[in-house]
Amino acid sequence: MRVDIWSDVVCPFCYIGKKRLEHVAEQAGIELDIHWHSFELDPNAPVKHTVNNTERLAQKYGRTVPEMQEMQRNIAALAASEGIDFQWEKANSGNSFNAHRIIHLAQSKGLGNQAKEAFFHAYMTEGLSIGEHEVIEEIASRIGLDHAEVEYVLDSDEFAEFVRHDEKIAHEQLNVTGVPFFVFEQKLAVSGAQSQEIFLQALKQASDIQPDANAAQCDEQQCDIPPSSAQ
Repeated sequence: MRVDIWSDVVCPFCYIGKKRLEHVAEQAGIELDIHWHSFELDPNAPVKHTVNNTERLAQKYGRTVPEMQEMQRNIAALAASEGIDFQWEKANSGNSFNAHRIIHLAQSKGLGNQAKEAFFHAYMTEGLSIGEHEVIEEIASRIGLDHAEVEYVLDSDEFAEFVRHDEKIAHEQLNVTGVPFFVFEQKLAVSGAQSQEIFLQALKQASDIQPDANAAQCDEQQCDIPPSSAQ
């Protein structure tokens, strides 16, 4: 089944949604044909932030540091339920534009899923600064991408138009306001890291699917778990 997914590699709910969808599909015996699409939550972010990630997010979302720490612990617990070791205290966010370009490069070689997983794991679990060229090159090498080709992409504008096109489609045609955002068989859209039940309905192309409008997702204003999504 074809699934188009808009996401950002610094979005924990995108990683959670990816894993949850994969688990549901595996249990249902459904093979996924995933097409990854770019969506930058913070296009103006520097290559690497100079302040602690928790403090930065607290300032961005208008929270206190203890409130943000509690929120991140809750996200980590939700991630753990899907087998993700979210080391939020080590997370070192930065501009994800080049990571998206390398994911497009990988996708052109049939390695899109491997690249997405590698970048998610590098950021969420290892705390690597995924905006830095050296880090991106290291992550790309893990999935077998040619070093010279990766360097060429990073030193040029290759695949930049792919990222911009994805974001244009998201904003202008799909009205995407937060990620993850899933489109099943190019006709059924589901927003957020939905429950396993909703994902199963989507995979079966149920005509009466009713996604939870408050499902966990990240947007430009917040990244939090609504009460109903913590189940």
